[in-house]
Amino acid sequence: MAEIISIGRALPAHSLNQRDIIPFMQKLYGLDARESRKLAFMYRLSDIETRYTVIDDYTQPDEQYWDFIPSNKDMRSPNLDERMSIYNREALPLSISAIEDCLNEKISANDITHLITVSCTGMSAPGLDLQIAEKMEMKPEVFRTSVNFMGCYGAVHALKLAKLICDSTPDSNVLIVATEFCSIHFQNEYTEDNVAGNLLFSDGSAAVLVSNFLQSEKKLELSDFYSKIAFQGKKDMAWELSHRGFLITLSSYIPELIEQDIAKLVEEATQHSGLSLNDISYWCIHPGGKKILQAVQTKLGLGDDDMRFSRNILSHYGNMSSPTVLFVLKEILDNIDKEQPANVFGAAFGPGLTMETFLCKKR
Repeated sequence: MAEIISIGRALPAHSLNQRDIIPFMQKLYGLDARESRKLAFMYRLSDIETRYTVIDDYTQPDEQYWDFIPSNKDMRSPNLDERMSIYNREALPLSISAIEDCLNEKISANDITHLITVSCTGMSAPGLDLQIAEKMEMKPEVFRTSVNFMGCYGAVHALKLAKLICDSTPDSNVLIVATEFCSIHFQNEYTEDNVAGNLLFSDGSAAVLVSNFLQSEKKLELSDFYSKIAFQGKKDMAWELSHRGFLITLSSYIPELIEQDIAKLVEEATQHSGLSLNDISYWCIHPGGKKILQAVQTKLGLGDDDMRFSRNILSHYGNMSSPTVLFVLKEILDNIDKEQPANVFGAAFGPGLTMETFLCKKR
């Protein structure tokens, strides 16, 4: 049996208010009055209040203090090497903070048998998995693997791996760490995709402890997984490497594509678990954006209370890519009724268009 014992999270030092950053972005893009109004309207309708970033330029109104973002659109953007150097500098300490919040004296790092790292915003070899193992003095024989470049659903894939490990290996303590720095891939060209990405994405880290023998007052059994690809949307959500950093494609059709497929996906996923829609107690939906949450809520006929955890995370943190659904799951874990059994249904969406779901049970 694979059970989620605890979830920890960590945020970078720099936070930004979604409304306060509007003049910064208008200035950066060099917009005229009409386009400035349009951009401000989009930011105000995002349902995001705050986001976090490792780049302090966003908090500096005077461009003379910027050392990462080019002060005008004609200047050279940071290249991939420069962006990866920031990831390599910042990913380890933020990941350690999330791990410490997760373990919180439940077990020592030396008791971790398996380590899974998740990221789509930075890569290196030796990678973050080895850096974490060394820094936290894990056993040299700790099993390590990485989930890379899967986007927002990467953490669900990691949970699936954790269950496979726990189901097949006795006395397993699996640590998942999802760390993303979306803000280091800022692009200053004024395009629809760049505007959407710069408006929505943010930075953060989450860690999950999954075990088949540890005990905890608050724990969730990882029960089942189900995934599906909507191939017709493969060009509508994409994430590609370039010499200028990672380039995102975010079509305005994504909410529509999810709305077309989500009801059938959830029906198939719940049937796969031997449940129905009415058996779900809590909904852990990845807050990919306001319109995505609206599409899911409308198509599944959910109430505002069902969506409150996802909307709360979107409002306070934006979309951090892979850690985001784990932030939602932590909110649920912290607020779940300890006296009642419950079924928690989770879903996340990413390039492909891939839709990954998971089911957790509280006995």
